Order: sequence, then C-alpha cells, then structure tokens
Amino acid sequence: MPIYIEKNMSVIGMQFNKIIIEKTNPVKGKISVKNNVALEKVEKHEVPVGTSKQTTARFHFKFTASYEPKIASITLKGFLTWFDKKEKIEELAKTWSKDKKIDKEIMTEVLNTILGKCNIEALVLAREVNLPPPIPLPKVSIKQ
Repeated sequence: MPIYIEKNMSVIGMQFNKIIIEKTNPVKGKISVKNNVALEKVEKHEVPVGTSKQTTARFHFKFTASYEPKIASITLKGFLTWFDKKEKIEELAKTWSKDKKIDKEIMTEVLNTILGKCNIEALVLAREVNLPPPIPLPKVSIKQ
C-alpha cells in the first residue's frame, strides 16, 4: 500500500551517523569558518511501512565546518531520506550512479534541508567546546 503525500516529492527524514568535533588550538585573533556540504552517494532504499515497503532515495552527505587558521573542525555525516514515485527514485539512482548528477529542483530541496539541519547541529556542537558560531548570527546595534 503506497503512502499518499500531497506534493510529488518530499524529504521524509534525516539522520546523522557520524559526528566529529575537534578543537586543536585556542581561539584567538581573526578566525574564518568555511562550511561545505558534499553528496557522497545516492541510492534506492526500501522503507518498511506497515506490512509493505516503500521505495525511497537516500542521499548520503558529509558536512564540514573548518575554523581557520587550524583551530577546529566539525564533521557531520549522515543521510537524508527522500520520497517520490518509484519510477522517479529508480531514474534518480541510475542517473547518480552513471553521471553523479541530480535534477536541479531535487538538489535544491535536498541541499537546503541538509544545510539547515547541519548548521543548527554545528552551532550546538561549537558551543559545547567554546568555539564561535560556525554561521553568522544576528546582532543588535543601538544608535544614540
């Protein structure tokens, strides 16, 4: 029995399976933080739904936040589960294995979701080891 979802495609979950934070030097002077996300693998995956299975795509990713000059790094690895019609999932997995390319609309939704969740997780982890936030936070400026 297939799942009914209002729109054709959707992110239905995301999970981390590796979290590494390493602070190698004290925080001092001017610091720059470079964030990067890379897709490592896209595969077809069966998800149990009741007594049947639903075909989904798993986007395996690696997110890194590098604090320069050589102060710290945060690495998050995991996967995002994405749902669409079975034919679309099979086409997506085949295209990825052949060309390492994904449709622009799908890639935008997937990367924005990964970046949003990874930036929040990196923000919490940075706080735990006394690092500045890896993303710019809003600041108040009071004028006289």
